[in-house]
Amino acid sequence: MLNENDSNLKAHLKTLHRSLAETEEVDEELQMLLRQLDGDIKHVLDRRAEADLDANTYGLASRTQELSARFDSRHPNVSAALRQLGNILASMGI
Repeated sequence: MLNENDSNLKAHLKTLHRSLAETEEVDEELQMLLRQLDGDIKHVLDRRAEADLDANTYGLASRTQELSARFDSRHPNVSAALRQLGNILASMGI
């Protein structure tokens, strides 16, 4: 069962996907990094839901903030969404 933080995170991921779909010319490397991040977040959420694991060691909030910085100049809307996602992950200890 998802808790409120997990539900909020999943909702924000959907919003981020919509922002990306509306963004033109996202380079291959950033697309790959975002797909990896998305998969890692879903994996952590699944593991937490199954075994109530502590996810403090995954560093996903830091990775999200790094991606946000890379998107900042060319895709400010995506960058802002990534910053919010990083804040959510940090507040969850992920």
